[in-house]
Amino acid sequence: MAAGTLYTYPENWRAFKAQIAAQYSGARLKYHLVFLKVASSAPAFTFGQTNRTPAFLNNFPLGKVPAFQGDDGFCLFESNAIAHYLSNEALRGSSPQTQSQVLQWVSFADAEIIPPASTWVFPTLGIMQFNKQATEQAKEEVKKVLSVLNHHLNTRTFLVGERVSLADISVACSMIWLFKQVLEPSFRQPFPNVTRWFQTCVNQPQFKTVLGEVKLCDKMAQFDPKKFSDMQPKKDTPPKKDTPPKKEKAGKEAGKPQEKKDKKKKEEKEAAPAEEEMDECEAALASEPKTKDPFAHLPKSAFVMDEFKRKYSNEDTLTVAVPHFWEHFDKEGYSIWYGEYKFPEELTMTFMSCNLIMGMFQRLDKLRKNGFASVILFGGNNDSSISGIWIFRGQDLAFTLSDDWQIDYESYAWRKLDPDSDETKTMVKEYFAWEGEFKHVGKPFSQGKCFK
Repeated sequence: MAAGTLYTYPENWRAFKAQIAAQYSGARLKYHLVFLKVASSAPAFTFGQTNRTPAFLNNFPLGKVPAFQGDDGFCLFESNAIAHYLSNEALRGSSPQTQSQVLQWVSFADAEIIPPASTWVFPTLGIMQFNKQATEQAKEEVKKVLSVLNHHLNTRTFLVGERVSLADISVACSMIWLFKQVLEPSFRQPFPNVTRWFQTCVNQPQFKTVLGEVKLCDKMAQFDPKKFSDMQPKKDTPPKKDTPPKKEKAGKEAGKPQEKKDKKKKEEKEAAPAEEEMDECEAALASEPKTKDPFAHLPKSAFVMDEFKRKYSNEDTLTVAVPHFWEHFDKEGYSIWYGEYKFPEELTMTFMSCNLIMGMFQRLDKLRKNGFASVILFGGNNDSSISGIWIFRGQDLAFTLSDDWQIDYESYAWRKLDPDSDETKTMVKEYFAWEGEFKHVGKPFSQGKCFK
C-alpha cells in the first residue's frame, strides 16, 4: 500500500499524472489504496525555497518537482516514475504485452507530443519568444501526432485495452495545454477520434477531481509581444553616467568599513536560498489564475464528504455507507434535495436518457468536491422518468453559485427534504442502494448513475 507526499507547485501538469493515478488506485482497489498528500503551497512547500534546502536536495539531488516521498522514506523523482509507482495493476497493465504498450504511449507523450506542443503553446502564454518558422514546424508535428492517435483510436475507446490506463493519463496530461490554448475547432476537426477520447478522459471523475473542468479553446491563441515583455524579469536600472562616484575616506582605515559591509552582503547572499528558475512549462502552470471557490463563504462542516464517498464506493451500501451517512451528516452544513426531470414525455431510448444524466454530471465542475448525487432512470424505452437524491454543501440549491452549473438544473423540479423525516430516510436508502419500492415513482428501476 503506497502512502506519502507529492511535492509540486500548483497546477503542474507533470504532477497531474501522479495525482490522477492515485485517484484510480485509491478508488478501485482496496488492497492498493494510495493515500497521497499533495504539498504545493506554503508552509508545506514553497517552490524555489523548499526544493533548494539541504534536506530536500539530500532526497532529490536535482531539486526539481514533482517529487514523491513515501511515509516509509522511499523517494522518487521524475513524474513518470512517480505515476507508475502510485498506479495499480489495472493502470500499469496486467501482462507483459499491455505493460509494454503502456510504456510505449508514455514514451510517445514525452518524445513526440511535449516538444512541439511546448514550441507552439509557450509563446501564446507569454513565456517564450515567438519564432514563426519554429511554430509552423511545431504545428505540422502536432498534426502528425494527432493523425497517429486518430488512426489508433478509430476502433478503440482508450489507448490500451478497454479501460483507462497510465497511457491515457500520460498522453492526456501532455495535451492539456494544446486543447486549452491552440487546438481550435477547425484544427481538431480532422481528428474527431482524438477529441472524443480526450473529452472522455478529462470527464472521468478521477480526472475531474484533479483537473476540474477542461474547456477546449474556441479560438487559437496567438503570441502577444506585450504579454511576453511583461513576463520577463525586470532588470535593475544602471546608474547615470554623469553621477560622480562617492568619495571615500583616505587613510589606512578607509577601506575597513566597506570591506566589512561587502563581507556581510556576501554572507547574506550565500545564506539566502537561491531563487529557482522555472522552465517554460513550470512558469506557465504556476502562473495559471486560480478560480474562486463558490463555497468559500460557508463555515466549515464536520461532515467529511470524501470519507462518505469512500465508504459508498468501497463498502456495502446498506450496511456501511448509509449508516455512516446518517451518523455523520451535518444538517446545518449540508442539505438534501430531491430532483425530478420535468419532461419525461421527451425521453425515448434508455441509452439516450442515460447520456442526458451523464451529460449533466460532466458539466458540473467544482461541485464534485461539495456534492453527491444518486440519480435513477426508471422504466423503459419511450416510457421512463428520471429522478434522484442530491446532497449539497449549504442550505440553498447549489447550482446558482456558478454559471457553469446552470445549464441543466432548470430542467428539473427541485424539492428540499427534511433530514429528520421518515420519508427522507427511506428515499436516501432506496436511491443510494438502487433498490426498494420507490412508491412515488410507479415505474421499475432501470439504471442508476452516481455523481461523486
